Amino acid sequence: MKKIFNQVRPEYSIIKVRFLILIYALLCILTVLFSRNFFVDTLQNGKVPERLSIIVFFTIPAVLLIVLGASIFSLFIDLILRRPGSKFNARLLIYFTLIVFFSIAPITIMTSTALNEIVRFWHDLDAPASTRAANSFAAENYSLHMERFESILKQNDFSRITPGSKLPLHIASIQLFADNNSFFTGDEQFRMELPPSIDSGFPPREIPRDIGTIRYVLKQRGNSIRVISYNLGSDFDRDLAALENQAERFDTINLLRQNIHSLLIFYYVVFFLPTLLMTVIIAISFTKRITQPIVELTEATRKVAEGDFSIQILSRRNDELGLLIRSFNAMVQDLEKTRAALVKNEKISIWQNMAQQLAHEIKNPLTPIKLSAERLLRRWQNDPKNIGEILECSVLAIIQETESLAILLNEFRTLSKPMEPSKVWAKLGESIEEVINSYSTSYPSVNFDINYTEKELLIKIEKNRLSQILTNLIINAIDSMNGQGSIDIRTDLVKKLEISYCRISIKDSGNGISEQERHRIFTPYFTSKESGTGLGLPIVERIINDHGGAIWFDSAEGAGTTFYIDLPAEKSNNGEQ
Repeated sequence: MKKIFNQVRPEYSIIKVRFLILIYALLCILTVLFSRNFFVDTLQNGKVPERLSIIVFFTIPAVLLIVLGASIFSLFIDLILRRPGSKFNARLLIYFTLIVFFSIAPITIMTSTALNEIVRFWHDLDAPASTRAANSFAAENYSLHMERFESILKQNDFSRITPGSKLPLHIASIQLFADNNSFFTGDEQFRMELPPSIDSGFPPREIPRDIGTIRYVLKQRGNSIRVISYNLGSDFDRDLAALENQAERFDTINLLRQNIHSLLIFYYVVFFLPTLLMTVIIAISFTKRITQPIVELTEATRKVAEGDFSIQILSRRNDELGLLIRSFNAMVQDLEKTRAALVKNEKISIWQNMAQQLAHEIKNPLTPIKLSAERLLRRWQNDPKNIGEILECSVLAIIQETESLAILLNEFRTLSKPMEPSKVWAKLGESIEEVINSYSTSYPSVNFDINYTEKELLIKIEKNRLSQILTNLIINAIDSMNGQGSIDIRTDLVKKLEISYCRISIKDSGNGISEQERHRIFTPYFTSKESGTGLGLPIVERIINDHGGAIWFDSAEGAGTTFYIDLPAEKSNNGEQ
């Protein structure tokens, strides 16, 4: 059954990349729209926007900062937990951030410097002095017009001017307001609906009524009022308004220069920082998308290295990474087929080798059985009266070789059949003493030292299996010492991955194991003894492995060998489980 690795999206990306790009585009549009209003209001007032506007403007950067903080925190957690790909993600993010920083730093510096220089340049023009001079010229010009108008009023009798009369120079119009004989003469643009005043003299100028003119009210007999309009020119009031407007602008520029640093900070936080934050957030999402296929390939490669060839990575990418993933899947499939073929051939080779070894081992005892039987048959045929002379020794030889065959077949069966892990516990001390007692009398020249064994330890294995392990190792030790020397048996409790193990060491003072033989010690049918079957140690290894333990050895030629065994264990409470 195939195991599929689904390609996943970034775990710590709060928003998907496509949605982030959409938000980024909307942010750029909002920046263009609101930046114009921001600059217009700022240049008109020269002040930082009010508190409510600041709160509204700062909402987007605040939200983006929260999103960015959550993404960076998630990446930091991945780094602490050493999740696959986290270091690569962090390295790519640093690269992206540096690129963005190096890109914006010159622009930021140039922008702030340019704004400072522009404001300083305008301020250095001494605009107030120019404004004062212009206002002085405007006031003098107005005074000259007033003097000229007064002179015209003194030199002419306007009460006698009638419709159609020629008007003096610079006089734009004369309008009479009376009950019966009202009239108007002059330029129509200076005509009025009502008199500006009922008293004689210069009435206050009112804009836009009096644009480009100075008026004089002459009160006559009765209720008649004559209004005389003096033409200042069409550009007089326009130029005067322009001077006043420029003066206000210069005041705004001066105020802007005082608040330039606050305005720059506000500008960068409101319009520049969100773009930068969005760039970093998108960079985080892109780094995860880039590294995710690599992480999946790394994890799949690790599983393949551990022997799991059922891994397949699911990818919908059509780029080079997708091609790499598809190539990896094809490679794993080929490896699985190759491994299956190798395993099949290896099994066939192992069973062929075992069959050949078993046939060879069976052939050895069959020869003396055949010879003994033929000897009995010949004696029976040639000298039946004296068959008793060879009957006993021939039959004993047949029985002995038959027992050897039985032992060989029993060991072969033990090695080949599946073995269920034990669910019972055996007392280690009792098993060691029983095995030692059975061999100490037969080998008086062997000194058995079991003083450093823990008698109350319980081993999770059947008692007969434990005795089989100890018997095989002790017989090998005795054979290695040629029946004389010392065997030291020690036990100890060790922990591996929170599981308690009993470590049994069996050390002999024999000849040791040669370098050429060490890698074949646990190979079936390999033996250095003339009468050995070569199945003892492979059976021991099989029993120990099937019970969740391990076996290994240390050996030095001429100095002896020590076998180590780890089996699941625990201490007994008063010797009972």
